[in-house]
Amino acid sequence: MKNNQFPRMHVSLYVSNLAATVNFYNSFFGQQPNKIKPGYTKYILEKPSLIISFVENQERVKANFGHLGFQIDTLKELNERLAVAKQKQLISKEEMGTNCCYAVQDKFWVSDPDGVQWEVYYFHADAEFNDPHYETQSAIACCTPKQETQKTGCC
Repeated sequence: MKNNQFPRMHVSLYVSNLAATVNFYNSFFGQQPNKIKPGYTKYILEKPSLIISFVENQERVKANFGHLGFQIDTLKELNERLAVAKQKQLISKEEMGTNCCYAVQDKFWVSDPDGVQWEVYYFHADAEFNDPHYETQSAIACCTPKQETQKTGCC
């Protein structure tokens, strides 16, 4: 092994309805799955380098998972992806110029059929504070600590 970098990340999620999940991710990823089997689907993305699979098992779907996300290289690319996601009616929330996870970011969010949140964001700069609305139990995105007294970053 020449370096310590992993060539590709793999994520596997349990889902309650595989057909609805495939329909959502075909739109969100802009591609068809690389593998479809009974109760199982896998996408292989080149950029970012990610393998993500979905296993249909309603009993194993977990609440309060957190979120997944993609950091975008340029503001132009973020705006292009935002326009496509809006056209496909995937957007659940937009946040421009927000301080989330101790960073100034422009972002949008989508949620899959089981409520897994995906953050698509452009990082502007580090920040010394987190927007206080992310530190409440009612926050629906970004960092939501279990206790209001917890003030550490999450991302």
